[in-house]
Amino acid sequence: MTPNDFRALALSFPETAERAHMKHPDFRVAGKIFATLGYPNAELGMVKVTPLEQEMLVSAEPEVFSPVKGAWGLKGCTSVNLKAAKKQTMRRALEAAWLLAAPESLAQQFPTETVASEKSESKTAKNSQHKARPSAKSTKKRTKRT
Repeated sequence: MTPNDFRALALSFPETAERAHMKHPDFRVAGKIFATLGYPNAELGMVKVTPLEQEMLVSAEPEVFSPVKGAWGLKGCTSVNLKAAKKQTMRRALEAAWLLAAPESLAQQFPTETVASEKSESKTAKNSQHKARPSAKSTKKRTKRT
């Protein structure tokens, strides 16, 4: 796969725009980045998926996918070795990244059978993680009361 192949696939998703971030192209839906190209070098791309999806991609094709180093990698940012990537595999990875970033109303219009369940599972997981952590405001209130 070439950088232009990656770009064409990323732009094939509804309402996707190409912009630039830190001097390299990125691909966004509703203003949210779901993929980048050419960082840290021209042979790499990146898809932003869930940590579970990242684990499955890396396990299935370690010559293509690897976690980005550092905190971003822990959050699901996954490097793509473009030379080793096949079009069908890359389309599925970009689809997962796009679905995660797309607003629910847009994702539901996307022609796949699993969109609604994937999107609701992602939202449920995000909501449960968010609710599990007390906000700084609620922690502050609890501290004042005691």
